[in-house]
Order: sequence, then structure tokens, then C-alpha cells
Amino acid sequence: MLTKRLLNTLKLLLYVAVFSFCFYSLFVIQNLQVPQRSTPQELENKQAQIFPRKRNMKAALVSLVRNSDLSEMRSTIRELEDRFNYKYGYPYIFLNDVPFTDEFKEGVTVLTKANVSFGILDSESWGYPEWIDQEKAAHIRKTAKYMHAGSESYRFMCRFQSGYVFRHKLLEDLDFYWRIEPEVNYFCDIDYDPFEFMHDNNKIYGWNLAPTELKETIPTLWDVTKQFMREYPNHIPKDNLLKWVTDENGDYNGCHFWSNFEIVNLSFYRSKAYMDYFNYLDKAGGFFYERWGDAPVHTLAVAMFLSKDQVQFFNDIGYFHPAIGFCPEGSDSRGKCVCDPKEHPEMNLECVKRWDLV
Repeated sequence: MLTKRLLNTLKLLLYVAVFSFCFYSLFVIQNLQVPQRSTPQELENKQAQIFPRKRNMKAALVSLVRNSDLSEMRSTIRELEDRFNYKYGYPYIFLNDVPFTDEFKEGVTVLTKANVSFGILDSESWGYPEWIDQEKAAHIRKTAKYMHAGSESYRFMCRFQSGYVFRHKLLEDLDFYWRIEPEVNYFCDIDYDPFEFMHDNNKIYGWNLAPTELKETIPTLWDVTKQFMREYPNHIPKDNLLKWVTDENGDYNGCHFWSNFEIVNLSFYRSKAYMDYFNYLDKAGGFFYERWGDAPVHTLAVAMFLSKDQVQFFNDIGYFHPAIGFCPEGSDSRGKCVCDPKEHPEMNLECVKRWDLV
């Protein structure tokens, strides 16, 4: 009898223990504060506090882009944010010859906490000036055989990038701009502010790639440029970079800064010397009768008007634009870059090697 009573008592105690444990566990689960994982934006905010800007630079990341480039533009923004801009929050400015779609606006804005602006081009900056013979231009587009030979919009783009982008109202208050493109890669962490570097070191023009231009696209560009120099000798300082862009015969060697990557003090493009040069070229008609690109135009202007110490080769920024790219070499880039210099031997491009000799 005693054994049976003891057994019942033990069962009761066991039931009480199990009930108490379950009740306590439920209470703990309901009241336990589980730490929440930080969102990417919260992490960016923390990083922004760690790497604040030294000064309020009037600068922006600027792109002329089409609505159809949304996916490629998103890729570029994601890499720029991850590699650089999450620390500095520079605004983005997107320009188009037609209104941006809501899909494009939402697609790029969601990727950054920085301010994003959208602008449209007017007919003056994206179209034919009145002195261009459009029938002649159309005939040339049909008969020429070089890259983008048949594209009217490509010529509009080159003219706009040569003489109008820096005059757009969204850029009026900027001191610097960094041109960005869809479908490019930034291979390395950029752990400093290139805008501040340019400002602090009195740099005017920054570049990263320097191939040679297709001569068939610019057959008269150098002749027109030489004529400009004869008519405007006061614009050409003695300490210039013309040696870098000319061969032993004094002809243009085709070297040019690939302008899909350029970081520029916009006072250069707004200067009287540059505007006189652009207007001179524009009157000559080569943007339409040939296929003058903004890259050689910018380059020849830099060569005429600036000295080498005003130009910065950003050889620590890994960059790829479809066709060629640049991967920094040396121990400083290890751990910061995801590229292999052996796969991007652009340091061996003739124009890059010539740069060191100027």
C-alpha cells in the first residue's frame, strides 16, 4: 500500500515538474529579445559614420544612360556602392534624351541612400546644329564602315559628352564629376575619396585607361586642332602634354584617355579655352561628317591646356569597360581587388607606357 502511494506521489511530482518546465519555456520564448541582423542599409550607415567626408565636396556620379540599360546600370551602381560610395554618399545624376521610366527610376534609386536626380536633354544638346548638312551626314552614315558608323544617336552622344554634359542644369552647382557607365566593373575597394584627392592636389583631370583611337573615325580632327592652335596661340601654355599625343612627325598618334572613366574638375570644361576649342570643332562638323568621339576631343584639350602635374593617372582603381580593363599591380592592391593583372595587361598599352616618359 505504501509503495503504491509513493509511486502515485512520484507521478504527481513528475507531472508538476513537466508542466512547470513547459510553462517556463513558453514564458522565456515569448519574452526573449532576439538580436536582429543588421540590414545592408544599416551597415552602410555605420560605415558612413566610420568614414565621414572631410569636407562637403560639390561632386556627383554622372551617367548618360537609356531606359533599356537598367539592368547594366544597376550592376554598376551596386559595385560603386560596395566599393566606394557607401562610405561617402555622393549623389547620382542620370541623363537621358527621353524621359526616364518609373521602372528605371525605382530600379536605381533603391540601390543607394544617396540623392538621385534624373534629367532630360534639350534639342540643342541632343540634335543637329543648324549649320550641319543632314543629307550629307546621312549619306556618310550609310557608306562608312567603322564601328558605330551608321549610328546617328552615337554621334549625338559624342557631341553631348564633348560640349554639353557639364552645362546641364543638374550639374550647374558641381565642382567635380565622375563619369560612370552601365555594364562596367570596379575591381577594387576605393578606400579614399578621389574628389578630395583631386581638390587637395590641384588635379584637373583624372583617367584610368588609355587606348588608341580608330584613325578612320577622326581623319581630320588633328588638322582642325592644329588650325585651332594657330588661331588661338594664347590658349596653349608652354608646359603642355602635346608630346604625349604626337609622334616623331608631329602627327596625332591616337592616344586618348578613355572617357567612360574620367574624374574632372568641371572648371576645365567650362573654361574659355575649352569652350573655344569645342565650338571650333563643332563648327567644323566632324561630329557628324566623321565620327569624332568625346574621348579624343577631351584628350586633345587636356594635352593642349594642361600640364602633367594637373593630370592624375588613377592606377590604383581597378576598372573594366567591355573590351578592356585595368587591374592594379603590387602588394598594396592585394586583399582589395578581385582581378588578376595577368588577365588585364593594359599597363602595357603603348599610350600608358608613353605616359611615364612624358
